[in-house]
Formats: sequence, structure tokens, C-alpha cells
Amino acid sequence: METKAEKDYLGNGFQKINIPLENDFDGEQHATLVFRKAKDSKKKAVLYLHGFIDYFFQTEMADKFNSWGFDFYAVDLRKYGRSLEEYQHPNFISDIHDYFEEIDKSIDIIKAEGAKQIILNGHSTGGLTLSLYAHHKKNIQGLILNSPFFDFNVPSAVKALVPVIALLGKFLPFAKMNSLGENYPKSLHKDYLGEWNFKEEWKPINNFPAYFGWTRAIYKAQKELQAGLNIECPVLVLHSDKSYKKKDWDEIIRISDNVLDVEHIKKYADVIGKDVTKVEIKDGVHDLVLSKKKVRNKVYSEIEKWLTEKQL
Repeated sequence: METKAEKDYLGNGFQKINIPLENDFDGEQHATLVFRKAKDSKKKAVLYLHGFIDYFFQTEMADKFNSWGFDFYAVDLRKYGRSLEEYQHPNFISDIHDYFEEIDKSIDIIKAEGAKQIILNGHSTGGLTLSLYAHHKKNIQGLILNSPFFDFNVPSAVKALVPVIALLGKFLPFAKMNSLGENYPKSLHKDYLGEWNFKEEWKPINNFPAYFGWTRAIYKAQKELQAGLNIECPVLVLHSDKSYKKKDWDEIIRISDNVLDVEHIKKYADVIGKDVTKVEIKDGVHDLVLSKKKVRNKVYSEIEKWLTEKQL
């Protein structure tokens, strides 16, 4: 496999590797592995996986892991971020398990670089994907979940339709509907109401659609998880202390999860493994490492504490 690295647009020592994947209905596919080694590497590595309508840009998180001696890696999945091509259906997947291909190949690269210990770190949909991966593969030493997408956060009347949409997704995979509102991404981007800079062509403010086939893939993955997993390594589940479910803008969006229901996260964290640590982060937003400075510092301190306690 070709593993020639080149500079990433983030600069500051970040490099990237193109990972070829099996072709699908959209044609050629690839993922992108972004990485930066720690100056004082302990032969430990963390592999980060983003969520829906997202990609890796959270450089402060990489700084923290590097400072702890971890080589930092992040994979932009097929049809996301650096891996998204014009001819593709953005962010589409028909089966969450298909992502195991780029995760496997990323881990192969990381091991070839000398890592003796690998921790996976997933946000939202990435947290759902990595939970299933850790359950099936048993090849990692730790799992960190940042607001994992364990269940759909929709009104009960709409939730009753999710199985119907999932069924339709088998026959009409590219039928689509609106996904997330604009409030959350606007609360993050520095050109609107936030402090972060990310590429809007990869993480658009008006968002990508949710395809019925994608909804089917998520629904099936969540049902597998909710029935109970057997993740053998230690797991850290981080989530906000509250959710905000209304569509109208409110300042509480800056201090709450505006995407998922934190009660779902707390409930299903109990069925994924035997060594699960749940930590509630006061005033955290959906991507906890994009919260206000004081809050995200708490997130990092909890991660470092957990790593120490689990001797990772």
C-alpha cells in the first residue's frame, strides 16, 4: 500500500497519507490519514474519528495528545473532508461496518510506524463506529468516546418513522431529507458566532443532507449497539450535562449538546463493555473539545486522568 506522506493544509507539522479503498457505486474511494508525531514519543498512538458532516481540524486536541507522548492520527473517512470528491454522495455509507476497511488500514500504518499501544478516539457518529469496531476487532488498548451517537435525538412522533425511513433506505438509498440545523455549526465557526476555523466546503453551515440509505446504516448500527456489545478494553464516555432540542437560536447552545440527547448516551454506555467510565462535562457542547476554553480544559484533564488510571 502506498504510504507516501505530504504536508497537510493545517501546517504546524501535520502530514497526510492517502489510503486507497475498494471501489463502490460512486467509483474510486479513498480515506485520508492525517498525523503528527509527538516530540517525546512513548510509542503510543491515538487514532481519532470524526462525526457526521465533519472532518479533522481540532488541532488543540492533537497538541494535548502529543504533549502526553502520544503520536496523533486522525482519519477523514471516505466521502468526508479531505477524502470527499465531487463525484461522490457526501458522507454516504450503506453499512457502518464498511468503515472498518480504512480503520484497519490506518492501524496497519500506525503499527508500521512503531506504535506499541493504540487508543481509538471517536466523536458522535465516529463514536458509534468505533464502538462497533472495538467490539468486533479486539485489537486496541483503549477507547475514548466524545458524545457518541448511540440513538437518534428526534421527537417521539418522528422517531417512530425512523424504522420506516431505514426500510425505505434499502430501496431508495439516495432519497434525502434535511439533517442538522444551522445553529450548532454557526455557534462554532469564527465567521459567525464561534472561535473555530474550519472549511465550509467540508463542514457546511447549511449542512449536507441525510440520505435514507445513510439513515438505514446508522439505525442498524445503533440497534446492534443497543442490544449490547462486548468491548474488552477500557472505555471512557464523555458527554455534556444537558441537551438543547429546540430549533430556535438560544445562548444555551453555547453550553449544551445541540445535536444529541445526553440521556441516550448515559443509558447505552452501560451496555457496551465491562470497563466503562462515564464522565459528565458541565456546559459542554456536542463536540466537547470545541467547548469554551474552561470547559474543554476539563475535558482534557478527564482524559489525562483516565489514561493515567488505566495505565494507558
